[in-house]
This record gives sequence, structure tokens and C-alpha cells, in this order.
Amino acid sequence: MLDQKLIRENPTIVEKNLSLRGKVYNISDINELTVKKKEIDIEVSNLQFESKKLSKLIGQEINNSQNKTSQKLNDLKKRGNEYRIKISEFEEKQRILDKQIYDKISNLPNFPSIDAPIGKDESNNVQVKTWGDHLKKDNLNSHWEIGESLNLFDSTKSTKISKSRFITLIGNGARLERALINFMLDIHTQNGYLELIPPALVNSESLTGSGQLPKFSNESFKCSNDDLWLSPTAEVPLTAFHKNEIIDSKHLPLKYVAYSPCFRREAGSYGRDTKGLIRLHQFNKVELYWFTDPNKSIEAHQKITSDAESILKKLNLPYRLVDICTGDLGFSSSRTFDLEVWLPSSKCYREISSCSNCLEFQARRSSIRTKIDKKNQFVHTLNGSALAIGRTMAAILENGQQSDGSVKIPDALVPYFGSNFIKTA
Repeated sequence: MLDQKLIRENPTIVEKNLSLRGKVYNISDINELTVKKKEIDIEVSNLQFESKKLSKLIGQEINNSQNKTSQKLNDLKKRGNEYRIKISEFEEKQRILDKQIYDKISNLPNFPSIDAPIGKDESNNVQVKTWGDHLKKDNLNSHWEIGESLNLFDSTKSTKISKSRFITLIGNGARLERALINFMLDIHTQNGYLELIPPALVNSESLTGSGQLPKFSNESFKCSNDDLWLSPTAEVPLTAFHKNEIIDSKHLPLKYVAYSPCFRREAGSYGRDTKGLIRLHQFNKVELYWFTDPNKSIEAHQKITSDAESILKKLNLPYRLVDICTGDLGFSSSRTFDLEVWLPSSKCYREISSCSNCLEFQARRSSIRTKIDKKNQFVHTLNGSALAIGRTMAAILENGQQSDGSVKIPDALVPYFGSNFIKTA
């Protein structure tokens, strides 16, 4: 969430920063509300000051007067009641304005970093580097063709269970998914991350804190009888894990890794990636999350990205690192590096991780602070998939496919999977 004081005092700067996202933002209405709120805050403060002075006078009059029902005392009490009524009226105005301002500001995205490439959409993203060698073979199969031939998953029967874009993993498919989850969790915990398994159901306040609500309510599945939603990513409960807390600075950075099932409607993606493991309503993911000193988040961003990259390197999966331009940044992110894995059947890279520095944006929405130089400051938060399990499986199937129809398992994963190959029965 953006700083209300900044919006009140420097609306032009706010609009200029937001415009880097490739869209015109007019915040004059929010600015007017914040100015009005400040005026009422001052009025309430003045009234409370006068009321306190009057209370002292009433106390003195009671102590000094022999007549507890004197006209002077009655007049003072009457004025005191008038102050209380006025304060109550203004406080109600404060509450109304607070909600109006919060509702409007919560729909504004984060400022793009000055280091992010300027651009309107994904075509302006900048490739930073590539790693690994592309598979060079003829007649390559897609991961869903490989999965069907090896009986690794079934989407047709899953439609009977739920609806389209759900999948049931079978035999070695389920085994490979489980192996990937354990492999990733082990690597990250060895690198200093504390493992959490958070709730899969999250409340509206948690979704608002991480930035999914109110803007992206159509992307998530909501329970009809409770204020609970199926979590779209472990980023949501991990942000909320320290909601309304002041974290001791000596404990920073806090580094968490969480496996979680994720649920997304994929609204707006009709007709895209209808086969296979790329765009499902339910998928598993291992998420990295940092709470860090606000002066150290740029270095933390490099490190969390490197930690996500390490999984791709250990699995020997070719990938590229992309610096996301200002117009393609996610709502809460100030700067994002995407990791895109190579899928040889389609001869293209596909996103497998987004590593984002959200600065104080989520911490302000969730009231997560630390004390630096005896002053409370919002922490900075960072998140990154490391990795999306289904897409990792798709990449392993395609890059490891052999001429006899089998799939070679990456060497680092063999101890977890229990075999060097997935073969036909």
C-alpha cells in the first residue's frame, strides 16, 4: 500500500511514479480525501486538547467549591458535554474517511523500481542471461504426450471429479511430484530457510495484505459460507504470518520456505494451455519468502533469485533470467526477475518462477514493522517460487525424453525419485 502522507503532500510524484506502469493514474479524488482527513485530524486534536483543559478546570472547581451544584460548575460540565459530542461527531467522520481512503489506496499498485526496465508489456521485458543447453532432437513430444504415454497423469477423469483444468497424478507422476517437493524443501532448508506449511484457506484480510484483494477477487476461489478463500499462493499466508507485528531487527532477515497447494481461477486465460501441467486451477508450489531490513532488500532480491535459480541448475534444466519491465510488473512488486524454463517441444521459454521485491508495500498493508535506530519502520518483503512443481515436472519430462519413450530423471533428483528413468510398463 502506498503512503497516505505521500499522496496528500505530493500527488504529482505519486501519479508520475504510477504512470511508469504504462497507465494514466488520476488520484485527485484520493488526494482530496486525504487533505480533508488531515483537517479533521487537526480539528479532533484541538478539541481533545481543549476538552482536557476543561476537565482540569472542572476538577479544580469541584475541589475548591463548597457548592457542588454551583452555576459555574454546571456551565463547565455543559461545555464538557458539548466537547464530547463534537469529538464523537468528528471521530465518526474520521472513521468514514479512513475507510474511503483505504478502499481507494488499496487499489493502487506499487511504485516500479527506478532500476526496472521501462516498458508497456511483456514484449519490453529484458533478457539478462541464459543458462544450459537446449535439447536438440527431432520429433520431440510435448510433456502431456509423454505423460499420457507413460500414464503419469489423467485430465479426462479429473474433469468428472471436478471440472476442466484439474489433473490427477498417477503412479510415477505422483511419485515425481512428491520427489520434487521434498528435493526443493531440502535444498532450501539447507540454505537457511525455515520450513512452514501454512493453511490452504486464508481470510480476506490476508489476501488484502499481500495485494490479491480487492483488485483480483475474480482470480481466487471463495468459500460461500465463511470469510475464507483457497490460497492462490503461499505468499499470502506467509505475508500474514507476521501481520500486526514489530519484528526485532536482530532477527532480520527472516527467511521462510513453504510447500503449498495453490488455487487460481486463471480468469482471462480462456483457451490458453488447455493441455498438460502449465495452467491448472490447482497446482503445487514451493515458495521462498523474506522479511528484511529496508536497507538491504536489493541485495536480498539478488539472493532469493539466486536461490530459485539453484534448483534449475541442480536439475540441469535450461532457463533464462528476465528483468520484468514496468508495464508488466505484478500489482505488489517494485521489481521482478522471472525465471523461464526451456520447453523444447514448443521451442520457447515458459515462466517457472517470479522473484519479486515488494519493498514496504505489503508490510504497510499488513502492518509489519521493525525498529531501526529506535524508530519503527516497515520491513521489506520479497517472494519467489522455487519452484512451481507442475511446470518443473513438465520441463523434466520434455528435456529428459529419450528415443525409446522413457524419461531420464536429473541426477540430483534420483535419490528422491528412486530411479534413473521413468519407463513404459
